[in-house]
Amino acid sequence: MLAAEAAAEKKAEDLVVLDVVATLVITSYFVVATGRNDRQVRTIADQVEDTLRETAGIKPIGREGEREGRWVLLDFGEVVVHVFQPDEREFYRLEKLWADAPRVALPESVTGPAQQAEGTPA
Repeated sequence: MLAAEAAAEKKAEDLVVLDVVATLVITSYFVVATGRNDRQVRTIADQVEDTLRETAGIKPIGREGEREGRWVLLDFGEVVVHVFQPDEREFYRLEKLWADAPRVALPESVTGPAQQAEGTPA
């Protein structure tokens, strides 16, 4: 998935893509990523937005949370990207909230070899 690949380019951690198409009518996928600080969160969000615009011709419908840099949400319609700092990701727990949603397999270039070895879905 292009959004996850773009986030990985800026060293996003714990990348997860959830297939929520069977659960929600407003979107098909959630991309969830972690950035270590406000600057990295914004950088990851910018990279995702730029990549989708340049590569796929897709512009976000909305962008929220950029001011504080603790959680940035990018809404591309079919894909909603959430970039959190660690505390916010733990607080909102989207993966737990949407635990019934299947995880999309991502290539090792996105997830990294450490996550593969730990048994995190590819």
